[in-house]
Amino acid sequence: MAFSASLSSLLILLCLFVSLFFCNALPAPHYHRRIATQNYRDALSKSILYFEGQRSGKLPPNQRLSWRRNSGLSDGSAMRVDLVGGYYDAGDNVKFGFPMAFTTTMLSWSVIEFGGLMKGELQNAREAIRWATDYLLKATVYPDTIYVQVGDANADHACWERPEDMDTPRSVFKVDKNTPGTEVAAETAAALAAASLVFRRSDPSYSRLLVTRAIRVFEFADKYRGSYSNGLRKDVCPFYCSFSGYEDELLWGAAWLHRATKNPSYLNYIQVNGQTLGADESDNTFGWDNKHVGARILLSKSFLVQKVESLRDYKGHADNFICSLIPGASFSQAQYTPGGLLYKMSDSNMQYVTSTSFLLLTYAKYLTSAHKFVTCGGIIITPKKLRTIAKKQVDYLLGENPLRMSYMVGYGTRYPERIHHRGSSLPSVAAHPAKIPCSSGFSVMNSAAPNPNILIGAVVGGPDLHDHFPDQRSDYEQSEPATYINAPLVGSLAYLAHSFGQL
Repeated sequence: MAFSASLSSLLILLCLFVSLFFCNALPAPHYHRRIATQNYRDALSKSILYFEGQRSGKLPPNQRLSWRRNSGLSDGSAMRVDLVGGYYDAGDNVKFGFPMAFTTTMLSWSVIEFGGLMKGELQNAREAIRWATDYLLKATVYPDTIYVQVGDANADHACWERPEDMDTPRSVFKVDKNTPGTEVAAETAAALAAASLVFRRSDPSYSRLLVTRAIRVFEFADKYRGSYSNGLRKDVCPFYCSFSGYEDELLWGAAWLHRATKNPSYLNYIQVNGQTLGADESDNTFGWDNKHVGARILLSKSFLVQKVESLRDYKGHADNFICSLIPGASFSQAQYTPGGLLYKMSDSNMQYVTSTSFLLLTYAKYLTSAHKFVTCGGIIITPKKLRTIAKKQVDYLLGENPLRMSYMVGYGTRYPERIHHRGSSLPSVAAHPAKIPCSSGFSVMNSAAPNPNILIGAVVGGPDLHDHFPDQRSDYEQSEPATYINAPLVGSLAYLAHSFGQL
């Protein structure tokens, strides 16, 4: 009788579990019966518009942030190569190829996963990606060579001047066979491969050009191995040193080429080299430097959705990342502010908030498609739970926090007014046509006056561990926006705007 009763109880529990699981495995519900506390559609539009404020080069007739003007029109001339265009990475006037490539990869991934929900913003997102890929094609025009930086970063940071006034050296730095840069080369390959998927239907010939170049660039990255932080240390450090090594970028680049080409050679490369390249390491911070977590999530799709059995382990690797985020779960490593914001580090913490939120929503999508879930010790984490966590992070960013402040410039009624950004803080060319010399701008940088030019959509580094935010221009760790903060947020906002019936 005891055995029979136990069996009955077990069957009841199993039925309840199956019922719960399949409810959560259904496609993401629309939340239109609930009222959204945030205007995700407005935030989405602004998050994409921000990239127009970061443009370098000759601006197009349809430029919407009209306080910006042409800049860097002779970039590359020092090396007799055309390097006009691309993006300034943050609040300075240097074009750093490593974070620019990562920005491009994440903007592309946002569109690949959630572009179908973007409606009118899809074309704006494509244009933001193309502004970057046009530049990356120029930077990779010669075989076995990548131009990875334009501008002397030390000289640039000694000035506070508008990009339109730049008079600091526009030095050009490259990696090649003799000075390898595997991480920046592999990330550039990932960016080109991911972007090729974005343009596959809308511009097939451009898509083919991107993927062909991605293949060549990845071969160079893999064949000539070495960190660009060694060969170009005095030029790229401490700004964008690679601390995580280049193994993560090789795995990430191969994962994107596998997805873009379906060529079995990349699957074989991942199978043979995955462990060596750190597939199962417990580094759970995803950003411009370390791509391991992104590669795990990306490759988990091949197992979950495409049923590639040889990549089964990546589901486990991805689950370990999820478990690291869940308070109270075994292997939990995450730290949160009292107000509930994921906190990784003091410098530009919001980049980890936006990248993690995007991964949660993307992994939830893959799990839902495969009718799977995550188990953290004895805790079952459903796709719905992942979406809830991601939404809470995005909502905090948009104003649901102890300060009731939006950390996206131009969104909501209260947002940072003194962001660490040269072009935004100095008078525009239209308002002040005369040149503002290098050192003259520091009087503005150190003032308490609000920035005269609103860099709409810019997301700043964010509050500290205690939810404090001083809104001081000199505080670059908290007040500086960056392209790689915004790029993954685009995808998350598209998903949330659609879920709440705003798109």
